[in-house]
Amino acid sequence: MRFLPIAALLLAAAPAFAADLPPRAQAQLDRGRPYIDVEPDPDGNSGAILAVIDVAAPQAVVWDVMTDCDLAPKMVANLKSCRILDRDPQGRWDIREEVTKMTFTRSVRMVYREDFEPNRRMSFHRTGGDLGVFEGEWRLEPHGDQVRVTYQARVAAPFSVPGWVARLALRHDVHMALLALRREAMARAPQGTP
Repeated sequence: MRFLPIAALLLAAAPAFAADLPPRAQAQLDRGRPYIDVEPDPDGNSGAILAVIDVAAPQAVVWDVMTDCDLAPKMVANLKSCRILDRDPQGRWDIREEVTKMTFTRSVRMVYREDFEPNRRMSFHRTGGDLGVFEGEWRLEPHGDQVRVTYQARVAAPFSVPGWVARLALRHDVHMALLALRREAMARAPQGTP
């Protein structure tokens, strides 16, 4: 599941990858809220996203929700379809196609490869479609009695939109998708397990 429907497609500028979270990020997470940062890359044509949320569910359950292509359109705003085009029989990678439905412009097609370290890490990169740049990773790490989910990506949209519009839309869409991920994972978690 990639969080790049309308907002990322509008992204004309977006955070640099960060190993350590700034204090304001931890404060957000301590209040039970996701943290999202969107910053422009120096080239001005692409941007970076950093998003983090803590989820009170088993790591394997969070992983299953994140990799569920059929569920993705229900959880990600403006995502019209998700389908797996090819996959490794051993489950080490897959290639997906996602199509977003756009209100004011044509739909945008993304084709990307995901490489898996099950229950821990998923990296992805563009292999086709309309986006100029689409690469990043998801990380799942134990964090106390929860799982910390970190999403980092670089994206370049296929058309130009003012950066402030893209950043507002992206923050909103990623925020809503992270909350949907947490809700679904917690609903799937066995009773009495974090």
